[in-house]
Amino acid sequence: MAKNLFNKVWDMHCVGRLSSGQDQLFIGLHLIHEVTSPQAFQMLRERGLGVLHPERTFATVDHIVPTASQSRPFSDPLAEAMMQALEKNTKEFGIEFFSLDTDYQGIVHIIGPELGLTQPGMTIACGDSHTATHGAFGAIAFGIGTSQIRDVLATQTMAINRPKVRQIYIKGELQKGVFAKDIILRIMADLGVEGGLGYAYEYTGPTVSRLTMEERMTICNMSIEGGARVGYMNPDQTTFDYLQGRRYSPKGAEFDRAVQFWKDLASPPDAEYDDRFELDASSIEPMVTWGINPGHGIGVTQNMPRVADAPEHEREGIKKAYAHMNFKEGAPILGQKIDVAFIGSCTNGRISDLRDAARVVKGRKVASGVRAFVVPGSKQVARQAREEGLDRIFQEAGFEFRGAGCSMCLAMNPDKLKDDEISASSSNRNFIGRQGSPRGRTLLMSPAMVAAAAVNGRVVDVREYL
Repeated sequence: MAKNLFNKVWDMHCVGRLSSGQDQLFIGLHLIHEVTSPQAFQMLRERGLGVLHPERTFATVDHIVPTASQSRPFSDPLAEAMMQALEKNTKEFGIEFFSLDTDYQGIVHIIGPELGLTQPGMTIACGDSHTATHGAFGAIAFGIGTSQIRDVLATQTMAINRPKVRQIYIKGELQKGVFAKDIILRIMADLGVEGGLGYAYEYTGPTVSRLTMEERMTICNMSIEGGARVGYMNPDQTTFDYLQGRRYSPKGAEFDRAVQFWKDLASPPDAEYDDRFELDASSIEPMVTWGINPGHGIGVTQNMPRVADAPEHEREGIKKAYAHMNFKEGAPILGQKIDVAFIGSCTNGRISDLRDAARVVKGRKVASGVRAFVVPGSKQVARQAREEGLDRIFQEAGFEFRGAGCSMCLAMNPDKLKDDEISASSSNRNFIGRQGSPRGRTLLMSPAMVAAAAVNGRVVDVREYL
């Protein structure tokens, strides 16, 4: 049987086998931000090392930046210190930095693709768990820790074990009101948050082929929530059309040659896989999480599970989820009240996400007592939203339209839940404390579902609003 894309790209970038049994993998593109890189640069200084290939590393600021006002210095001294450290490190080591003063600042996993830095066949590393986003382009993209950031800066390589590959084959037509976010939430509900441990996920099939690049990025983004090391899709004409003309994409005849190479990377029909999972997309309805991990997801018309009906090994986790969420076993998620509506993140902060939400919001008002805000994933997304008038639609409805950043996805900035507020969120994690309050509660859903919840003050079925 033939090689799948993952093993093709891995073998092309494998420098050698280490005594530990790990492979030493060359990293074609390294993305850094302000939170996980300062310690790595300090490690370089302590060892008297430089950055081997600064032209292969690009930096942005996203996690700690406030979104309501981005003037300097930041009101949070720690955030300002991180910002200054990144400015110093990128200047000292000759790394291009998309700062707040540029037109290209934004969440690292949004600006990489929109600038054309992310390309098929690459190995990509970043000190952020959602680096799998870039796999939507046929790249192999890893989230890494600080010591590995140091290794990539110093050697442009990293030590890593090769995972197995699971093909996730998706067929069928999506219902109205069902989005890419619902696909990945359904996959995690079916396979669990540990189902992907030891695997790379290849998403393929007729449904995937019909998705836009932004939809593909949403699915790959949350592969890590399902336990997978990597999530990727095969490049096709949709990929090539998206990349053509972008700032760092190949140009002219070079682009044509690149496309021929990219086409050859795709997994052939007889490719070998270690496992296979099939999903009928027509069976998916809008999804909502009810618990404390992204695998705690159900269709919007379904009831929350009963502890006694769950497998034995899941019962303690479900009990813990109910204790935190203060929900009742077997109750419907439909009609659950919310306090906050958040549209943004590296999962759903792209222009298509904002368009989907604006279609629901237009002509309506945010429900009384609900805090609602939209945070574009990058300055370019924000600019396009303004050109299309989306910012006015949101503001007239009662949403705040903020500056680019990670915002309430992880709350390493002023955007946080208060006390035991319930958030309808288009982000990627609903862990306890994730959105800034140890008592806060998060319901993950698509941007359109968040918009519908915002104007109703409760969880509703977005299919009734489209």
